[in-house]
Amino acid sequence: MNTKKNILNEPIVLTHQQDYKEEIANIIRSDLTPKLLRKRLLEYHKNDIAAAIALLKKEERYKLYSILDAPMLSDILEYTENLPVYLNEMGMKKRVEILSQLEVSTAADYLQQLEKTECHNILDLMTEDVKNRIHFLCSFDEDEIGSKMTDNYISIPTDLSIRQAMKELITQAADNDNIGTIYAVDQAGVLIGAIDLKDLIIARENTPLEDILMTSYPYIYANEQIEDCLERIKGYSEDSIPVLDSENRLKGVLTAQDVTQLIDDEMGDDYAKLAGLTSEEDLHEPLRKSIGKRLPWLIILLGLGILVSSVVGLFENVVAHLALIVCFQSLVLDMAGNVGTQSLAVTIRVLMDEQLSGKQKLFLVWKESRVGLLNGLILGLLSFLLIGAYLVSFKGQPAALAFSVSFCTGAALLVSMLLSSISGTTVPIFFKKLNIDPAVASGPLITTINDLVAVVTYYGLAWILLINILQF
Repeated sequence: MNTKKNILNEPIVLTHQQDYKEEIANIIRSDLTPKLLRKRLLEYHKNDIAAAIALLKKEERYKLYSILDAPMLSDILEYTENLPVYLNEMGMKKRVEILSQLEVSTAADYLQQLEKTECHNILDLMTEDVKNRIHFLCSFDEDEIGSKMTDNYISIPTDLSIRQAMKELITQAADNDNIGTIYAVDQAGVLIGAIDLKDLIIARENTPLEDILMTSYPYIYANEQIEDCLERIKGYSEDSIPVLDSENRLKGVLTAQDVTQLIDDEMGDDYAKLAGLTSEEDLHEPLRKSIGKRLPWLIILLGLGILVSSVVGLFENVVAHLALIVCFQSLVLDMAGNVGTQSLAVTIRVLMDEQLSGKQKLFLVWKESRVGLLNGLILGLLSFLLIGAYLVSFKGQPAALAFSVSFCTGAALLVSMLLSSISGTTVPIFFKKLNIDPAVASGPLITTINDLVAVVTYYGLAWILLINILQF
């Protein structure tokens, strides 16, 4: 009887991907000689080594810096989130060597964070080529596409044969690893089109280069504002997007990873703006700087809050006659605020994603109004029944008074939710019309507007219904 197992028929068991960072950290802490330690580290992916660096003490990182050369260190540090921290731990010579190996955009971002004297000292030690490339990127404002592009790409002249193009690709690939798309330029460097790497590889030698050239290809200009062109390019699934100067010459590319990062940053920026903050604020920002960013908005909101409080003061006689209604003030304010914030979020997203016509904006207001009205009807009815039952059952109030208060609360919910939906939609549209960022202007303001709407609605209805008509 044959007892041998056929391994081809054995089921394949998938395991979770192993986390190597602890293992790598222990290797670095070991007493292996520099040559053997470097050899062991080469067995791991650079991303895993980057993750292990965060587990090391400073003196252990010094050991790593001395063992690895600049090219390998630069590849590892590209994956880290604390690049400035690690670079600042190194000596000037090592730092310059690594910065010269990093992506130019990464090096430029780091240098812009340094004091001017230190930045100039580092630049003076770099080669003219690297220095010029960094200076070029630093010439763009941080809100311009040019500040985010990289010069890690392949470009070839359009007058080459297939064989010559392949040879040029191999030559440039030694220094540039973004080779999925090759860009074709004329003698002046003007972009003519793009070539997919696969098409170049399978092309026959006698095939004209123009036959595999894509002349209809997305591109952007280096001096464009990031927020202006991001929506235009994020729908493309290309490996990279060419970046041109004002004369249509190819100056760099945005990789798919760059576009993803920009979208992520833009979403974080909009989220921060909804709270009246700035996207640059982070865990390591000095306390004084964080306070300086937030305090102006808080002072404005304090003034608006005083306005809301003064409006509440106009209804003192209502509260004096019927103190019971104060119990449900927060309910009306909170629900109005929630509805207004929902409409605000929807409106800002639509305004960011699309160029709306006047008719489309009116349709958006109409739609959000109907949403607010229907939600208000449902919640108003529920509050009428539940609050009335609560006041009768648990507070011992007469049924007439209990359901009159609950009717006032439900009606206030309906009206305030409708008006909050309208304000949450029209306010950002209004600021967009004035060329003011709706996320910045609407976020802190909409909450106060909703509070004002809810207070006037609630106490106004209580004064009309409960005091003047029903005369409780």
